[in-house]
Formats: sequence, structure tokens, C-alpha cells
Amino acid sequence: MAIRGLWLISHEKGGIGVVRFSRRYPTVEKRAKAFNGDSYVTIPEDDLFLPALLTELGLTDPDKNFVEYRDSCSRINKTSVYALPVGEGNLWPVLAIPNKDLVYVCVPLVEQSMNPLPPLITISGISEAFTFLAGLMGFINSGQKNETDLCAKVAQLPVLLTQACPLGSPTDSNLQGLLDSNMGGPGNQIQKQPAWKTSKYKGKAQVKVCISEKVKCMQYDKRDITDMWQVHGTVTCKCDLEEAMPHVIVSLNLPANGSPLQDILVHPCVASLDSAVLTSSSVDLTDDSAFSGPYKFPFTPPLDWFNLCYYTSQVPVPPILGFYQLQEEELKLKITVNLKLHESVKNGFEYCEARIPFFNRGSITHFEHKLSYGQLEVLREKGVLVWVIGQKFPKSLEISLTGTVIFGSMSHLQQPSNPICTGNTAYVKLYFRIPDYTLSGCYTDQHSVQVFSSAKPKIITSRELISSDYYIWNSKASAPVVYRSPFL
Repeated sequence: MAIRGLWLISHEKGGIGVVRFSRRYPTVEKRAKAFNGDSYVTIPEDDLFLPALLTELGLTDPDKNFVEYRDSCSRINKTSVYALPVGEGNLWPVLAIPNKDLVYVCVPLVEQSMNPLPPLITISGISEAFTFLAGLMGFINSGQKNETDLCAKVAQLPVLLTQACPLGSPTDSNLQGLLDSNMGGPGNQIQKQPAWKTSKYKGKAQVKVCISEKVKCMQYDKRDITDMWQVHGTVTCKCDLEEAMPHVIVSLNLPANGSPLQDILVHPCVASLDSAVLTSSSVDLTDDSAFSGPYKFPFTPPLDWFNLCYYTSQVPVPPILGFYQLQEEELKLKITVNLKLHESVKNGFEYCEARIPFFNRGSITHFEHKLSYGQLEVLREKGVLVWVIGQKFPKSLEISLTGTVIFGSMSHLQQPSNPICTGNTAYVKLYFRIPDYTLSGCYTDQHSVQVFSSAKPKIITSRELISSDYYIWNSKASAPVVYRSPFL
């Protein structure tokens, strides 16, 4: 992945924009001309690029809110990727992210013809360019309080970009981390180091790889509504190696019954990938590819922790199946909650609890219950029941809670309200973490990490599954429905 140009622009609504920083890469521009062929469009000078961008973003002409080609119904823009009309055609793709009074802009290299324009999902450099802009945004926003701070940050960009994006090829998006590492200076170096990498690690050699999966779930227990669940994974790494340019290969593996990884996005430092890794998509419903690994990621690591890749996985079942019923009888609420841990899931939690909130009803004055397992805490003023399940489900893998709740008068100052949870619309929300386990089965170990180094580093690997927005809705009332769209 490479970028043709990078800009930091300041603006005010309807005012004149100013290019605070820009960097172009002539070698990447030559590659773009070769790849794009007849569809190649030159990046104009800043005095032409700036007004074209601000017009496209709607940041000029405050008295002219509607521009035909930009705002008509024939064009629906759902991303931050734009086509800028310049003298010889449309410059595309231009990534632009407005934030506060600044606009962060980047033009990634497209390694193919752009006639016709290829789908965004087929251009790997798009996601990597977004990651790099996000890192630049984080650096500019950190510790910035006034114009002086902003000027100081901008003044540091030339040196940092030499290291983070040498010759237009991003290797590290953590600019703040690079700055912190450079504060001590490069020191006395035995190995010859590239000019763009001004510091290196000194100490015990070790490589840490952590796989963290988060599972989101919406369960309804209704025939006409389909339950939905999603698994999102992040692989983070930290390579403490003394070499100036260490080379590392991390392989992600799946067991025989594992769920293939999809929608894989990688860090800019990854050198190359098997095409099968990038083609599997959960968005394209006609995609029946099922590459089951191993997924190999060769890279030259940044100095600090970084996200090696992100992925999704379509697992067949959620880890915990739930059933929740809430019914109102006179002034009482009767609740029933059943939870079952799927037999394929590891029965070993760091923590596991279910929270049952009651919105718009007042504080809890009386509660009678029957509990098959765990402990129950009643937060009366907050109107919440906390069911502490603990670190394991029983051998049956099934637990239940039944009870009757009576509420007092409503206090708007203390009792939380919710515009969705009105009437009997209610939910149970699960919080849990399972160490040394992933729902997709994805894992890596010391035999799956190759380090081309003079010293043999210690390999430390870990994995975890964490709940994220894990809801079980009352099956006796209406509930907000989540559905999967076949479109981006």
C-alpha cells in the first residue's frame, strides 16, 4: 500500500481554507501513472486542489447550499471517499475526514485501471489509508489546546512522516508513539539503520501476540424475528527486537471445525498477503469462498503495540442462549430468565453476569425471587437486578431466575429513563469474558510466529472472548429489530 499525497487543511464554514501541511511522493506518482494507464489523473497543485476539495465537502459558498452535481438525488455518498473534478478529469479516490476545524486528506495508490471505477472493497489501500489518517488525527488532537500547540504539531510532521511513511509507504500509524520513542534520540547504533527509522528497541527480545474477539448479539425468542450475532476480532502485536529492520511472520490458525475469517483489514506494515485472505467477504452474499487458513501476515513491526489486523467471522451459534419474559400483573412485574451455555463453548469465565434494568418505573421497593445458580444483587434506587453468575456454569449448562418485582413512586432525578424501553419492552444484558478462547476458534502459538533475528525471542500469545452489546429482549413485548443489510 502506498499514498500519492497527504494534506492537513484548516477551514471555517464558508471561509477560506488554508493548507497547513502537504506532502507528495513523486515515486508513488510514477507508479500510479503506470498502473492507471489512460485513466490516470494528475494531482493538481494545492491552489487548485484546495477549492475543489472544499466545494466537494460543502465548506464553501455559504449562500449556495445546493450544488447540482454534488447534492442531487442521483448521487448518494455513503463514505468519506470523494471524486474531485480537476482540469483533466475526476481525481479519485480522495479520502477526506473533517474533524473540528481541520480536514485530513489522503490520496491512496490504486494499483489497477480506473476505467471503470473499481468497487471500494476491492482496493486494499482504502482501509489502510483510513487507518493512517486516523493515526494522524490522533496525533494532532493529542494535547492540542490552542493555535500554538497546533503549529508545534504541524512542525513535527515532516520528521515523523519520514519514519512513519517512508517514500509514501505507511509503516506505522501511531505517530504519537514514534514521537515518544524518538525523545531519547537514536543513541549509539552498531547496526546500520534506515534514515526513516531513527530509534530502535534495546532489551530482552520478545514478541507478544493477542487475539481478542468481541461478540455482539440480539436475541428475541420470536418466530417472526431472527436472532442476530456478530463476531469481530482484533489481533494486536508488540515486537521487542533489537534489529534495525526485523522481519516477522505471524500465522493465524483455525481448528477443523473453526469458522473462516472474513473482511480482513491489515496494518500498513504488512508486506504482502495471499489473495484468498482478502477476497472472503461477509458483505457479498454470493461469496461462497471459505479459506480456512493458515492466514500468514509478514511484516516489519512498529516500535510499540499495534493492531496487526481486524476480521469478522460468521459463527453458527451464539455462546450463551437466552430466554426472557416480563409480564405485568396489576402493580407487579413477573420475570423469567433462562440462560444456557452452548456445549461447544469453554466453560471457564473470568467474569459473567446478567444485568436486568427496569426503566421508567421508579425504584424497586420489593423483590421476591427463585434462583437456580449464582448470586443476585438488587440496586433498588437504580432499578437494576444484577445476576452474578461467576466463573462457571453448572454441569447442566443451564440456569434460571424467576421473580416478582414491585416498584415505588417515580423519581425523575434518580431513576434512569429510556425512550425505547417503554411499556413492557425490556432486555437482559450479558457481560462476560472467557480467557484463552475464541468463538471462531482462531489461535496462534509459538510455532506460528516466525522471527528472522539473530537472537531467539520469547513468544507470548494469548486470546480472549468478550461480550459487547449482548442483549436478550423480552419475548412478550415489542423490541428494536436488528437486521443484516446486503449492502455496504
